[in-house]
Amino acid sequence: MSSRDIGMDLGTASILVYVKGKGIALCEPSVVAIDVNTNKIKAVGADAQKMLGRTPGNIIAVRPLREGVISDYVMTEKMIKEFIKKVLGFRLFKPNIVVCIPSIITEVEERAVTDACLQAGAKRVFLIEEPVAAAIGAGIDISKPDGNMVVDIGGGTADIAVISLGGIVESTSIKIGGDKFDEAIVKYIRKKHNVLIGERTAEEIKINIGCVYPRPEDISTTVKGRCLLTGLPKTFEVSSEEIREAFEDVAAKILEATHSVLERTAPELVGDISTNGIVMTGGGSLVYGFDKLIEEKTGIPTRVADDAISCVAYGTGKSLDNIQMMSDGALVSNRRRS
Repeated sequence: MSSRDIGMDLGTASILVYVKGKGIALCEPSVVAIDVNTNKIKAVGADAQKMLGRTPGNIIAVRPLREGVISDYVMTEKMIKEFIKKVLGFRLFKPNIVVCIPSIITEVEERAVTDACLQAGAKRVFLIEEPVAAAIGAGIDISKPDGNMVVDIGGGTADIAVISLGGIVESTSIKIGGDKFDEAIVKYIRKKHNVLIGERTAEEIKINIGCVYPRPEDISTTVKGRCLLTGLPKTFEVSSEEIREAFEDVAAKILEATHSVLERTAPELVGDISTNGIVMTGGGSLVYGFDKLIEEKTGIPTRVADDAISCVAYGTGKSLDNIQMMSDGALVSNRRRS
């Protein structure tokens, strides 16, 4: 494999790019701003995110990935092309790219990811399932005949899988992730306080005081939004206990999915998992108390991986060393354009 090959965590909320020999070279929001009159890209990543909800009529800022899959093919292709250019600069040879995908994805969605990367300038595209990449990135030796459970909560999906002997034994992928937590905050504040807030404000609340398990002491933050009764700006306080209430339904669905995977898993592997514990990865796992909640409901020790947000990208990057070996197996599929 060339040293210019890259691993890509093509996430709903952010894109991380791992360059072989360098490590993670880019971590930016998956947002594109485009001028509708000229059809030219104005900005990608962090610069485009600043424009969300603030653009004039001729510029639109969009998130081309929704719930773990491509919702706007053209925009995704342009965004990938820009990110490849950012990390590799001028290149004579096309890079091989390893991209992670949700564990349950249709062939059409899979093909869209592959084609978008090929159109953006990849020589070959390899696909790796997110929970496998997350497990590798979290430092788990997945090649052993030992059951490990990974709960990867991204922006658009939650992937839960039991991994043994280098492959997925049982898994599920639900279209619930960090975005649903943001939506839950917007709905709750609209209903409880009669105030409308934007996506970015909701995300700030989630990061600052969000929790799915009671905090030792209740904390609060100041929120600014538009009052639905008067149409005027309104500033008020929101407590962490209120946000926990807002998150209840979303957290319950992730717990339910985790429970269903455990129910379908062979007893010997469940025994391994109760010894090894459950490992949580992805940005959503950083919501306060998620590990405590899963541990309380399943009775299995649960921990959040170090550098949880980057686990999938690191795993994707590490898999670059074993492309040949893995392309023969179940972890990575190699697709060429005919």
